[in-house]
Amino acid sequence: MSMFDKQLLVEIAEIAKVLGNTHRLTLLECLIDTEQSVESLSELSGLSIANTSQHLQHLKRSGLLQSRKSGKHVLYRWGEGPVMEIISVLQQYAEFNRTEMRRLIDDTNNQEAISWEELLDRIKQKSMTLLDVRPKDEFEQGHLPNAINIPVDELENRLGELTSYQDLIAYCRGPYCVLSANALALLRAKGIKARRFKKGFSGWKEAGMRIEVKP
Repeated sequence: MSMFDKQLLVEIAEIAKVLGNTHRLTLLECLIDTEQSVESLSELSGLSIANTSQHLQHLKRSGLLQSRKSGKHVLYRWGEGPVMEIISVLQQYAEFNRTEMRRLIDDTNNQEAISWEELLDRIKQKSMTLLDVRPKDEFEQGHLPNAINIPVDELENRLGELTSYQDLIAYCRGPYCVLSANALALLRAKGIKARRFKKGFSGWKEAGMRIEVKP
């Protein structure tokens, strides 16, 4: 049995939907220490008064904010309950994801890669196979000559297609694209030797090299 009832899950989803907006998170941040009027929040956030008011109403309806009248102004403050804890957990998770992405990029850069010179030599000798692991639509708009395309999210189910190819060199969008790193991890886990071209399609294109486009 689920630890949450369905209605509670609906309510959680609604709160998450309200918080899934950069402007609303900015407004909540502006209200950490003190009450603020709509006009003040508009100035602090760089939003128009109308836009600010609209976002504040969304936050208020969800219980994340409360308001009170003070003369001609409406002042907003954080709502009752663990609002601070919600924002803190979201920040911690975002920082965790950022750290993991940096780690993955570092790991990617440390993985066995083929140099530009060796790649050109292997292409000339026709002694390897270029594996483009980008989505199909990106591949069709342009790719390295004679490359084959198997998007990384389809790779595990299409490994059988690779048995007839020689040494694989995987590539994706560019040096900070992790698709080719993910592809290498999967291929190696399946016992298939492969290397990666870190500069990717963007590096190849920027160097003025010939690309192919699917007609």
